[in-house]
Amino acid sequence: MRGVVFDGKQAQVVDDLEIRDPGPGEVLVDIAAAGLCHSDLSVIDGTIPFPAPCVLGHEGAGVVEAVGAGVTHVAAGDHVSLSTLAACGACSDCDRGRPTMCRKAIGMPGKPFSRGGQKLFQFASNSSFAERTIVKAVQAVKIPSDIPLTSAALIGCGVLTGVGAVLNRAKVGIGESVVVIGTGGIGLNVIQGARIAGATRIVAVDNNPAKEAVARQFGATEFLPSADAVRDILPTGADHVFECVGHVALIRQAIELLDRGGQAILLGMPAAAAEASFVPAALFLDKTILGCRYGSSRPQHDIALYAELYRTGALLLDELVTETYPIEDFAKAADDAEHGRVARGVLTFG
Repeated sequence: MRGVVFDGKQAQVVDDLEIRDPGPGEVLVDIAAAGLCHSDLSVIDGTIPFPAPCVLGHEGAGVVEAVGAGVTHVAAGDHVSLSTLAACGACSDCDRGRPTMCRKAIGMPGKPFSRGGQKLFQFASNSSFAERTIVKAVQAVKIPSDIPLTSAALIGCGVLTGVGAVLNRAKVGIGESVVVIGTGGIGLNVIQGARIAGATRIVAVDNNPAKEAVARQFGATEFLPSADAVRDILPTGADHVFECVGHVALIRQAIELLDRGGQAILLGMPAAAAEASFVPAALFLDKTILGCRYGSSRPQHDIALYAELYRTGALLLDELVTETYPIEDFAKAADDAEHGRVARGVLTFG
């Protein structure tokens, strides 16, 4: 079968992948569509260290082909959106409703794939850049079959991370002000999350003026080419500032833009060893810096919720899909994503 394999130096499309049968508590999924996220590109450029060779992809949707013993919440033929969160469901963090903090959900990649007799790692417990993949049952969330799979593919990472950061982590309230630095796939979902939460001022910041129209479509009330001008719009600062780029200078700027009692939420992924600096005195007026992993999500609950919000028209998904690419055009899709030509490119398996 076809898939995108990273060998430690480069990523390429291959057609000779093999995958084992699902075991107990596992689901085999025929992938229909997979979003290309910057996290995949970060594996390729080394920003995210990950063992190789591996099958890339972590944002996908498809149709269940088979289930292993003990799986009852999905069955063959069901449409599913996949999360990357292979939470155990039994540890103290899972029990407290914090599956993103599960210590067994990260750092122990499996090897369900093989190629030429060599086993390959699974990226983010998902590997959606393959015609078929195996995930834990908890990662497969049933969705209505009337949702296009090219749109549903984006729920499992970009939407969970961006909208979840607003609703679950920052808990943005009605009437509050929000600044979003970076309007890529994550930033756009933060913007629409802020709109859904009832924020009245949603300031999008991006140095690419071509992104203004889509940012406003998703809910931005203002668009600025630089964060330097935010104080002209919000003189006392913002209640919430989301840094969605991963640049340390912008992290400092996000903190400096806070109003009293404000929160800076860090969503961008800097290099693993990067360090950011700020003036500690800036925090003494009850300001807060928040990390946020995967939107502090509960995927089985949140993916189903976002699917319903899409069906009501409150959540935009189709509009996130700038372009679709057959899997063979992975290199072009990656180049478009790297240069900011798309909000989200989606790979398809025809």
